[in-house]
Amino acid sequence: MIRLGEQRLTLDDVVEVARGEVRIEMSRDALERVRASRRQVERAVADGRTIYGITTGFGELKDRRISAEDTAQLQVNLVRSHCAGVGAAAPREVVRAMLLLRAASLAQGHSGVRPEVIEMLLEMLERRVTPVVPLQGSVGASGDLAPLAHLAAVLMGEGEAWLADQRMPAGLALRGAGLQPLALGAKEGLALINGTQLSTALAALACADAERLCLDGQRLTYCRQGEFGGRIEAMTA
Repeated sequence: MIRLGEQRLTLDDVVEVARGEVRIEMSRDALERVRASRRQVERAVADGRTIYGITTGFGELKDRRISAEDTAQLQVNLVRSHCAGVGAAAPREVVRAMLLLRAASLAQGHSGVRPEVIEMLLEMLERRVTPVVPLQGSVGASGDLAPLAHLAAVLMGEGEAWLADQRMPAGLALRGAGLQPLALGAKEGLALINGTQLSTALAALACADAERLCLDGQRLTYCRQGEFGGRIEAMTA
């Protein structure tokens, strides 16, 4: 069991979720932080405050005011506009690591999303709904915006996803897993795509594999030196 918000994720946590079966949930403290953060966002929208990416446009449109009625549509449009990745799809284990890492980040309670957003990410992990995320395409210092947009689109029932070993439209994958598409609210599209979870997932799994290879190499060296009775076949099997 991994309880997000109780302690930091370890490299082993990421590997176990990416490549195995581990139950994940938010801790009670994390849930309270997320709820408190969400109340701040909802209060800001209700009060008509000017906050970048919530009640304004993005980039050069930062001075364009967004009405309270359009704040949710703004987030949907943001995700759709950044679904511009190309090339081969990331391995499913990498995307599963992305889902965990994004959920863990949002569970810190600094992003203003509803608990339902994090719970959806965790349900997708548990029910083996894995977004199809192209490996190429990003927006520089802003993070892995394009890859994360492809991940976020699946929460909305758009794009493509794997359901277990079958690739299909995201809406069908969610339905097959007993899930409903999530309607994004104010701030939530921005919170889902503004991160570096593809880079982190690739790095984490590479580090884990490098560590395993290093340890295997050390064992083989010891065998050759006779410390394990020369049982090289057993150590390398």
